[in-house]
Amino acid sequence: MPVAVVTDSTAHLPEGFADRHAIRVVPLHVLIDGVSALDGTDVGPAALAEALGQRRIVTTSRPTPAEFARQFRAALADGAEAVVSVHLSRELSGTWEAAVLAAQEVGPDKVRIVDSRTTAMGLGFAALHASSAAAAGASPAEVEKAAVETARRSETLFVVETLEHLRRGGRIGSAAALLGTALAVKPVLHMAEGRILPLEKVRTMNRAMARMVDLAVRAAGDDPVELAVHHLASPERAVELANRLEDQLPRSSGCLVSELGAVIGAHTGPGVLGVVVQRP
Repeated sequence: MPVAVVTDSTAHLPEGFADRHAIRVVPLHVLIDGVSALDGTDVGPAALAEALGQRRIVTTSRPTPAEFARQFRAALADGAEAVVSVHLSRELSGTWEAAVLAAQEVGPDKVRIVDSRTTAMGLGFAALHASSAAAAGASPAEVEKAAVETARRSETLFVVETLEHLRRGGRIGSAAALLGTALAVKPVLHMAEGRILPLEKVRTMNRAMARMVDLAVRAAGDDPVELAVHHLASPERAVELANRLEDQLPRSSGCLVSELGAVIGAHTGPGVLGVVVQRP
């Protein structure tokens, strides 16, 4: 394609989607007890859940500008005339900044960097729609616009078993103060303004799942939406949630189910469930 699309591993595209849609994925870094590995390449959801269960020290870091520059140059060397690189919110990670530095090195006239202001399949759908635009022959500006507008039309909701991991990683900010540390509370959170913010709180995971379905239906309205469900080490609940969503939103194109990778999973912890509603 004349325009190559790049994203990062926090998009959590279902297996095979990146290759099928010619999207290049730059992995973030996961450190387990100080040993660095690549998200989705060296360490996956099972290894992460095991490490967290053993209370090992898990931290994350952005890709380096050099790693982005290699992907940008490779795309151009393979025949692309331009690159559109779409990434998780700069409020959550330095990944966007690293991509910007790489673009300045490779050529800002050839590489456009998009802050999706979201993550997971909110980011994934943005990359997929950008890829579809590129495949249809869109210009670099049009591919960039497709990514930006798709991300703006997404709604991301999730619930965690505990706030511990988000609080420890500094990703929850004011939500921690609002929701406190009550172990009985299952906080329903969402992406807004590029950040993780509290939406409401319920007492059980089952109530949280039901509430996310209600909120997803409200977000969808009458639109024929795309849907995704994320989880970490909770496949049965994820399938149940996907089935509920498809029942309540029969005009959807179906629901993708994708397990979170090590980077996002490190900050949410096992048992997390998420829903992404992508409006057309």
